[in-house]
Amino acid sequence: KDKGFIAWVGIHDDIKQGKPGQYRVSLLKTFKDGFYPGIHLLPDGTIVIDFEGSAGNSFGAFVPKGVTLRLWGDANDYVGKGLSGGNIVVRLPRATNPDFGGLDDIIAGNVMLYGATGGTVFARGVVGERFCVRNSGATAVVEGVGDHGCEYMTGGRAVVLGPTGRNFGAGMSGGIAYVYDPDEVFEGRVNMEMVALEPLDDDDQKFLADVVAAHAEATDSEIARALLADWPTALGRFRKVMPKDYRRVLEATRRAEENGLDVVEEIMRASQV
Repeated sequence: KDKGFIAWVGIHDDIKQGKPGQYRVSLLKTFKDGFYPGIHLLPDGTIVIDFEGSAGNSFGAFVPKGVTLRLWGDANDYVGKGLSGGNIVVRLPRATNPDFGGLDDIIAGNVMLYGATGGTVFARGVVGERFCVRNSGATAVVEGVGDHGCEYMTGGRAVVLGPTGRNFGAGMSGGIAYVYDPDEVFEGRVNMEMVALEPLDDDDQKFLADVVAAHAEATDSEIARALLADWPTALGRFRKVMPKDYRRVLEATRRAEENGLDVVEEIMRASQV
């Protein structure tokens, strides 16, 4: 109650015994200026649900802020579709062959984070095609992707700790992607029509250090831990994918703030270039 919400969870006895059952959750938040559902509803970690096995399509779709789903297993297409502030972790099953878990092993299917607006996903393993398509605000860390990664992405951040397929960044107009590229082959897989490859700045370096460490902690990723063990070397092998339009917006915003100009007008002026 001191956090401004009321949560009631009823758990049937059959669930306690490991049998199929139902959860019923009723959530309500009131504001001083009236009732407005869905905005800053719950603090992160309020509800944490663990799963084991293989999840079907749309695991974690539309999960709101305050809810964390952790899956020990694998998932099909559309993980985190429309993610709305929640957190999703997909990691190897608890009992796994020690040979499983490398860059050839698929942990989730196609179209992860389609249309997501916020939240985080950590997936220990490679995911399918069209990773982060139309993502507009979520942050994701995975260990490899198929073709058309970050297609039509408009916001958020994507981190790939392994290889990508072709046509990366096609139609990407916003957000930032970071790809670990020790073999220097990534540039040939990027659709350069709307994006450019840029060096990392100080903010990028801090973000990557924090998010790769968070990925390692959430998933127990051997790949992430290996990178962190020699982080200065690993950091120099990341490529930053920056949409050209987004870069113009950031530069226009900076100019406006430095010179006391109207930010919107300066962005509109830059868009005409």
